[in-house]
Amino acid sequence: MSPVRENILKQINDEKISRIWFWFTDILGQMKGVELAPQEVEGALADGMGFDGSSIEGFARVEESDLMALPDPASFSVFRDPETGLAHSAQFFCDLYTPEMKPFEGDPRGVLRKHTKKLAQKGLVMQVGPELEYFYTKNPHSTEGFDQAGYFDASMTNEGTELRKKTVMALEAMGVRCEYSHHEVAPSQHEIDIRHLEALKMADVVMTVRYLVKEIASAHGAYATFMPKPVFGINGSGMHTHQSITKDGRNLFFDDDHPYHLSEFALKYMAGVLHHIKEITAFMNQWVNSYKRLVLGYEAPVYVSWGQKNRSALVRVPRYRVGKEQASRIELRSPDAVCNPYLAFSLMLAAGMKGVEENYPLPDPVESDLFHMSEKDRVRLNIETLPGDLYEAVKALEKSELAKKTVGEHIFEKFIENKRIEWEKFRAQVTDFELKSYLPVL
Repeated sequence: MSPVRENILKQINDEKISRIWFWFTDILGQMKGVELAPQEVEGALADGMGFDGSSIEGFARVEESDLMALPDPASFSVFRDPETGLAHSAQFFCDLYTPEMKPFEGDPRGVLRKHTKKLAQKGLVMQVGPELEYFYTKNPHSTEGFDQAGYFDASMTNEGTELRKKTVMALEAMGVRCEYSHHEVAPSQHEIDIRHLEALKMADVVMTVRYLVKEIASAHGAYATFMPKPVFGINGSGMHTHQSITKDGRNLFFDDDHPYHLSEFALKYMAGVLHHIKEITAFMNQWVNSYKRLVLGYEAPVYVSWGQKNRSALVRVPRYRVGKEQASRIELRSPDAVCNPYLAFSLMLAAGMKGVEENYPLPDPVESDLFHMSEKDRVRLNIETLPGDLYEAVKALEKSELAKKTVGEHIFEKFIENKRIEWEKFRAQVTDFELKSYLPVL
């Protein structure tokens, strides 16, 4: 047995951890898992844990349903009481295999592992830093929140702020560094920003943050939702994703001579993201509701463009601070936090590196407010728009060789099949808007 596994088993025994979770996700990024007794962990670390993949969305067909979840020792983390520091449970993220112990082609975590490993063979590492926005409500059946506060309001008197504080403390107690947390623009809307990490580790952290935000809210009689647009007329929730590439600890995105302090590598990477964003948007914004957020007027990016001071742009370049070369990065502002982070990060990386490898040209930056720019001016500047709904996004995805190659044929086809079904169900609905607008007059 490896020293890492021995140390994990010793820690479980020494700290008397009685609940150990094995976690993985389906292709839509929904958490799946099973709880093991401590005495079962040693065997599962060695041999994995079998389960029926045919019962999970986007996994195996009935005739090939047996799968193995093999815990990744590097992903082991312990949930601790923030007040006492005592451990009460622990978890592993798992990689999925066939019974013959071949990597399962429908495993989203395996997709990202494959691409980060390929990147590592060149000595490169993808660094990711997401900003996760979400709402607190009083229960799952209501959008009634806890405050009427706004952006960066510092009041500690409302329940939502206390819940966010408890969540950050819980994350810090398990070793996750939260750079910032604050109230967002809309009432009862909050944000937690995670300090940048290697992409695979960060995808695990995103899943953990989503889990803890919801669990802590539920434990205190409230509800938390990452739904992109739960309330009409106010801002929706996104997951702005900061990203860069490093080599031997050096940030390849930094160049002191460029006006925005970006290297040629970074500019080509950004060109790749912009070039391919429309065809991969379905994976960044995978629900019908995602496109209710991506509309004009609520600080959500709609136009395919980039800039530094321009928060209406799809990709923003945060301003350089002297002596902070490692912080040079780009910020993709379209994803929402209910995407599958393993697939979303894989596609961001694939698009960016395609731009680097094929020397994509980068359009000029746009620093004027795109939300108030005339359509004539946008056409003149050749500024395209993101897909307007899930149907448009899936149609663009269907033609994407980049996406198919990146996520693999199995996930590509299963994802599209699922999204077609979702769209048809939505399309058949009679909405409140239609009833209010048409019933009285038609």
